[in-house]
Amino acid sequence: MAATKVEVAIHKFYAIKDNKVTRIRRDCPRCGKGVFMAQHKDRHTCGKCGFTEFTHKEQIKKSNY
Repeated sequence: MAATKVEVAIHKFYAIKDNKVTRIRRDCPRCGKGVFMAQHKDRHTCGKCGFTEFTHKEQIKKSNY
């Protein structure tokens, strides 16, 4: 099977404002600068090392026993 090429959408990771470039996504604290973390609904995850930070605490449902 031949591998398919996928273009990286790196332009989505940066924003230009007043002639300054800023990063939109978080950098991984383990891997360092240049490795961005994926943004999920409830967490940020590094695709390289697997580091995960949760953004919202889950509400634990109290059950009646």
